[in-house]
Amino acid sequence: MEIHLIRHTAVENPDHLCYGFAEMPLRKDFEEDLRAVQMDKDFDVIISSPSQRCQLLAKYFRLNYETDERIREMNFGDWELKKWSEIPEEEINPWYEDFITIKAKNGENLLEMQTRVCEFWNELISKENIDKVLVVTHAGVIRLILQSVLKFPLENMFNIQIDYGKRTVIDLRKGLVSIRNINL
Repeated sequence: MEIHLIRHTAVENPDHLCYGFAEMPLRKDFEEDLRAVQMDKDFDVIISSPSQRCQLLAKYFRLNYETDERIREMNFGDWELKKWSEIPEEEINPWYEDFITIKAKNGENLLEMQTRVCEFWNELISKENIDKVLVVTHAGVIRLILQSVLKFPLENMFNIQIDYGKRTVIDLRKGLVSIRNINL
C-alpha cells in the first residue's frame, strides 16, 4: 500500500493565534498555493480531515473523498483562537514543560491525540485490496503517523518539519515500511 499524507496549504494567521480544531482560513492567496501543490492521481481511497482548510484542498483537485474526525489537528480547547502570547502563563508554562500529558482546559493532550490518530492509522493499514491512499490532514497528524511508523520518542516529533501543501509518502509492503518522501 502506498500512502500519501498531505498537509493543507498555508493559513492566514497574522495574529499568531493558537488553533487546531478551530477553523482557520487559508491565506488570501490560497488559490496560488493550491496550484503549486503536486498531486498524484488514481487513489483508491481519499480521506480528509473535516477541517475546511483540508477539505478545500480535496475539493480543489475534485477528489471524491470522505472525512474522518480522527485526523483533525490537536484540540486546544479554551486556547483555540487566542493569541499564544495572551494565554495565561500559569496555563501555558506547564504545557511548554510537558506538551505530551498536559492539556488546555476542554482540550486534549498529545497522548489523547496520538490514540485517535493511531486508531485511524491501524484501521487504514489493515484494509486489504487497496494500493494507493491519500490522506489530507495536518502537520500534527502526519508527525504522529511518522512517530508511530518509525517508533521514535514522542517528545521528538516536532523535530520533523512538515511543510504546507507538501506530501509525505509511505510504502507498506509485506510488513516492511519505507518512508519514500517527506515534503515532496
